[in-house]
Amino acid sequence: MIYLLFSILSSTAIFVLFKLFDKYNVNTLQAIVMNYITASLCGFLLYDQEINISKMLASTWFFAAIALGFLFISIFNVMALTAQKNGLSVASVASKMSVIIPVLFGILVYKESIGFQKITGILLALIAVYLTSVKPKNDVVLTKAIYLPIVLFLGSGIIDTSVNHFAPDGNMPLFLAIIFASAGIIGITVVGYKTTNKKHRLNRKSLPFGFALGVVNYGSMYFLLKALRVDGYESSSVFTINNVAIVAVSCLMGLLLFKELISKKNWLGILIALISIVLVTL
Repeated sequence: MIYLLFSILSSTAIFVLFKLFDKYNVNTLQAIVMNYITASLCGFLLYDQEINISKMLASTWFFAAIALGFLFISIFNVMALTAQKNGLSVASVASKMSVIIPVLFGILVYKESIGFQKITGILLALIAVYLTSVKPKNDVVLTKAIYLPIVLFLGSGIIDTSVNHFAPDGNMPLFLAIIFASAGIIGITVVGYKTTNKKHRLNRKSLPFGFALGVVNYGSMYFLLKALRVDGYESSSVFTINNVAIVAVSCLMGLLLFKELISKKNWLGILIALISIVLVTL
């Protein structure tokens, strides 16, 4: 459970850093690119074996990692567009509710256990995610660009499912390093193009914030994969607990650190989240 706890804390730290981006006027795209570079370096540094290029290219996971890097940065942009076109609440709910995809994959493909208590816990987790994510502001516009939250929902679910499915046990740090490196190369190309065309200037604040984001981003993925590899824990349970706990803890951090308003629905969501965690864990 310690790996799952570290994953939840790392993911919550990502939320805190994104909130600080607004406060300190950090260029989000530049910080995201720096984040991918840092996360990739973390993977290479933590990999304690010799990197064999030919062996790596012949592996079953290498090209999956390259594709996932492209998907990582693409879905991030979809998330930003969803927030702009449909509202923050829709973007948050769409990305978090996508946990149902890896959960169903674990049950249907990996033949993981399923029973009344577990189903109840998973359904309560989905309700908790929705109630905790919806904010008091009326920024929900479902009729405008309806395809965006659908793409975000599917993309986020596919990322979680694919990372778990393709991650090799012995080469996990290297696998994550390739994913982040792939995303970083695409991001560098985009930022370089925009900087060359003088559409954006390099924001120095992006470097330290991007570095911090990269460390916790790598940690969130690494510890989640480690939790998924612990004997006795099924992926459907781990994904459910991880996702609903991140939403609940992030909501509380918003209250404590940024004085965000938490509605009665949000509090109810946090309570239901705790109940769902107990049901799925036991």
